Amino acid sequence: MSAFDAAEVLARCNVLATHTASNDGIERSYLTPEHARTNWTVGEWMADAGLEAWQDAAGNQRGTLAGPTADAPVLLLGSHLDTVPGAGRYDGILGTLMAIAVAGRLRERGVSLPFGLEVIGFADEEGTRFGRTLLGSCAVAGTWQDSWWTLRDAHGVTLRDAYRAFGLDPDAVGEASLVGQPIIGYLEAHIEQGPLLQDAGKPLGVVEGIMGARRFEFEMVGEAGHAGGMPYGRRRDALLGASEVVSAVETLARDAGAIGTVGRLRAFPGAMNVIPGRVEFSLDLRAETDALRDDVWREIEEAGLKAAAARNLAFEVSELHAARATHVAPSLASAVEAGIRSTGDSEPMRLLSKAGHDAMAIADLCDYAMLFIRCKDGISHHRDEDVRADDVEVALNAFEASVLELAARYS
Repeated sequence: MSAFDAAEVLARCNVLATHTASNDGIERSYLTPEHARTNWTVGEWMADAGLEAWQDAAGNQRGTLAGPTADAPVLLLGSHLDTVPGAGRYDGILGTLMAIAVAGRLRERGVSLPFGLEVIGFADEEGTRFGRTLLGSCAVAGTWQDSWWTLRDAHGVTLRDAYRAFGLDPDAVGEASLVGQPIIGYLEAHIEQGPLLQDAGKPLGVVEGIMGARRFEFEMVGEAGHAGGMPYGRRRDALLGASEVVSAVETLARDAGAIGTVGRLRAFPGAMNVIPGRVEFSLDLRAETDALRDDVWREIEEAGLKAAAARNLAFEVSELHAARATHVAPSLASAVEAGIRSTGDSEPMRLLSKAGHDAMAIADLCDYAMLFIRCKDGISHHRDEDVRADDVEVALNAFEASVLELAARYS
């Protein structure tokens, strides 16, 4: 039995689950002690798999297997190691550990690849601490923005200061970039984070692309007043205005074939007997194409302005994040499909990813493809996230076969 089988991968997921800042699910955010412990642990596993382990200038944990020549291109494998608050054990983490296991399997079997191999455990896909997603993969893709240095966490710590406290040099972040390097492409394995594979009775699927996303913060501002003393005709109830927008988000997104979610809403001053004078709420908007997403956004914004005008409120908008829709490279996706076929599935299922992934950022650097793994009831971003050991074993076999398929083609 290999040391890089499903049982070992799942055991390692359990180990990383102990690197958490919370006892209620897993919480592991960027540039924290939990991040440091995770990188150290994963680095040890990378070394065990025959990779040269190192932490890059953005805090990503990387493991490199040199190619046959100094100028040989590199195939990238990976996913992320950070989590949302209250997370499960497998989102991102499973894909990273699968990539390490594939490298270890190839070494055990004495396989010589015609290209180099690099496994990357991205440090900040979720954006939990500083509100900006894909920081680790943007650094690798060479799309880091200097404006991000002034981002602050909930305690007021800037991203620049957090870098220094972690032992990183903000001025050296560019050294994490692979721009200009010869790259075959990027492959990422990830739990589906949806129920379609389970509904189809399939353990694996091929990703066709990733939805484009935008995120906003809204503020509806009215006037607080006594719940009993203020007549309806004179009320400027910010919560009622915000509620109209929340309802419009679902209606407009569903009718257009997009996905809109209000994940956070807070009314101020928050007393039971006071009319809300101000409401802060959020919007996560996704669609298969950027044009569709942006059309829906304009309709939502118009609905917000109309709701505010009708109630004599102010509607304020701040955009936090925008990511373009991406599509996989057919040549890489066909290698993933061939990998799945090698496990006995003659008609691999194709899926559009409605969740974001590091592959979105890496698409600015090179071609990508993704393998999805069935997860129980589609649950993710929750402590009940779960996968089957036999699915993980099949996924490992398929992922390894995908790499070997690319090696055969490149040779």
